Amino acid sequence: MKKTILSVVTVVALVAGALILRAQDPVKVDAKHYKVEFENNEVRVLRVNYGPGEKSVMHDHPESVAVFLTDQKAVFTTPDGKSTQVNAKAGEVKHLPAGSHLPQNTGDKPMEVIVVELKGKPAKK
Repeated sequence: MKKTILSVVTVVALVAGALILRAQDPVKVDAKHYKVEFENNEVRVLRVNYGPGEKSVMHDHPESVAVFLTDQKAVFTTPDGKSTQVNAKAGEVKHLPAGSHLPQNTGDKPMEVIVVELKGKPAKK
Protein backbone atom coordinates (compact mmCIF):
# COMPACT_ATOMS: atom_id res chain seq x y z
CA MET A 1 0.00 0.00 0.00
CA LYS A 2 2.81 2.41 0.91
CA LYS A 3 4.53 1.68 -2.42
CA THR A 4 1.33 2.51 -4.33
CA ILE A 5 0.86 5.80 -2.47
CA LEU A 6 4.51 6.68 -2.99
CA SER A 7 4.22 5.89 -6.70
CA VAL A 8 1.11 8.08 -7.07
CA VAL A 9 2.78 10.96 -5.20
CA THR A 10 5.88 10.64 -7.39
CA VAL A 11 3.85 10.71 -10.62
CA VAL A 12 1.82 13.73 -9.45
CA ALA A 13 5.03 15.56 -8.50
CA LEU A 14 6.63 14.83 -11.89
CA VAL A 15 3.56 16.00 -13.81
CA ALA A 16 3.27 19.16 -11.70
CA GLY A 17 6.97 19.84 -12.20
CA ALA A 18 6.65 19.43 -15.96
CA LEU A 19 3.72 21.84 -16.05
CA ILE A 20 5.61 24.41 -14.00
CA LEU A 21 8.63 24.13 -16.28
CA ARG A 22 6.44 24.60 -19.36
CA ALA A 23 4.76 27.75 -18.00
CA GLN A 24 7.79 30.00 -17.53
CA ASP A 25 8.12 33.77 -17.65
CA PRO A 26 10.93 34.59 -20.12
CA VAL A 27 12.17 37.46 -17.94
CA LYS A 28 12.64 35.09 -15.00
CA VAL A 29 14.13 32.12 -16.86
CA ASP A 30 16.19 34.04 -19.46
CA ALA A 31 17.13 37.50 -18.15
CA LYS A 32 20.10 37.51 -20.55
CA HIS A 33 17.75 37.93 -23.52
CA TYR A 34 14.55 39.48 -22.04
CA LYS A 35 14.21 42.84 -20.26
CA VAL A 36 11.00 44.55 -19.09
CA GLU A 37 10.90 48.07 -20.53
CA PHE A 38 7.40 48.99 -19.31
CA GLU A 39 4.51 47.35 -17.49
CA ASN A 40 1.04 48.34 -16.33
CA ASN A 41 -2.31 46.57 -15.80
CA GLU A 42 -2.90 46.14 -19.54
CA VAL A 43 0.48 45.41 -21.17
CA ARG A 44 4.06 44.37 -20.49
CA VAL A 45 6.67 45.56 -22.98
CA LEU A 46 9.78 43.41 -23.37
CA ARG A 47 13.02 44.19 -25.19
CA VAL A 48 14.42 40.97 -26.62
CA ASN A 49 18.05 40.65 -27.80
CA TYR A 50 19.78 37.55 -29.17
CA GLY A 51 23.30 37.32 -30.53
CA PRO A 52 24.03 35.18 -33.60
CA GLY A 53 23.27 31.54 -32.86
CA GLU A 54 22.02 32.25 -29.32
CA LYS A 55 19.20 30.12 -27.95
CA SER A 56 16.72 30.60 -25.11
CA VAL A 57 14.87 28.12 -22.93
CA MET A 58 11.25 27.02 -23.19
CA HIS A 59 9.00 29.84 -21.97
CA ASP A 60 5.51 31.32 -22.36
CA HIS A 61 4.02 34.53 -23.67
CA PRO A 62 0.41 35.66 -23.56
CA GLU A 63 -1.10 37.01 -26.78
CA SER A 64 1.41 39.60 -28.02
CA VAL A 65 2.45 42.01 -30.74
CA ALA A 66 6.07 41.93 -31.93
CA VAL A 67 7.86 44.94 -33.46
CA PHE A 68 11.07 43.83 -35.17
CA LEU A 69 13.91 46.32 -34.76
CA THR A 70 16.34 44.26 -36.84
CA ASP A 71 15.99 41.58 -39.48
CA GLN A 72 15.28 38.23 -37.88
CA LYS A 73 16.04 34.69 -38.90
CA ALA A 74 14.99 32.35 -36.11
CA VAL A 75 13.64 28.92 -35.30
CA PHE A 76 10.89 28.50 -32.71
CA THR A 77 10.44 25.07 -31.15
CA THR A 78 7.18 24.29 -29.33
CA PRO A 79 6.77 21.89 -26.38
CA ASP A 80 5.61 19.12 -28.74
CA GLY A 81 9.01 19.25 -30.48
CA LYS A 82 7.85 20.93 -33.71
CA SER A 83 10.11 23.64 -35.10
CA THR A 84 9.13 26.57 -37.30
CA GLN A 85 11.45 28.93 -39.17
CA VAL A 86 10.37 32.55 -38.65
CA ASN A 87 11.84 35.37 -40.71
CA ALA A 88 11.01 39.05 -40.29
CA LYS A 89 12.35 42.34 -41.61
CA ALA A 90 13.26 45.37 -39.50
CA GLY A 91 10.14 47.52 -39.05
CA GLU A 92 7.74 44.61 -39.51
CA VAL A 93 4.96 44.11 -36.94
CA LYS A 94 3.34 40.72 -36.25
CA HIS A 95 0.56 39.43 -34.02
CA LEU A 96 1.66 36.44 -31.91
CA PRO A 97 -0.85 34.06 -30.33
CA ALA A 98 -0.33 32.98 -26.72
CA GLY A 99 1.86 29.93 -26.24
CA SER A 100 5.13 28.33 -25.28
CA HIS A 101 8.27 28.20 -27.38
CA LEU A 102 12.04 27.93 -27.37
CA PRO A 103 13.55 30.47 -29.79
CA GLN A 104 16.98 30.43 -31.42
CA ASN A 105 18.58 33.10 -33.57
CA THR A 106 19.73 31.14 -36.61
CA GLY A 107 21.07 34.23 -38.35
CA ASP A 108 24.64 35.51 -38.42
CA LYS A 109 23.70 38.93 -36.95
CA PRO A 110 22.20 40.01 -33.62
CA MET A 111 18.43 40.33 -33.55
CA GLU A 112 16.32 42.72 -31.49
CA VAL A 113 12.55 42.83 -31.10
CA ILE A 114 10.05 44.63 -28.88
CA VAL A 115 7.31 42.29 -27.63
CA VAL A 116 4.13 43.87 -26.28
CA GLU A 117 2.38 41.25 -24.17
CA LEU A 118 -1.35 41.83 -23.82
CA LYS A 119 -2.81 41.22 -20.39
CA GLY A 120 -6.36 39.91 -20.26
CA LYS A 121 -8.99 42.14 -18.74
CA PRO A 122 -10.90 40.75 -15.78
CA ALA A 123 -14.47 39.71 -16.51
CA LYS A 124 -17.11 42.23 -15.46
CA LYS A 125 -19.27 41.10 -12.59
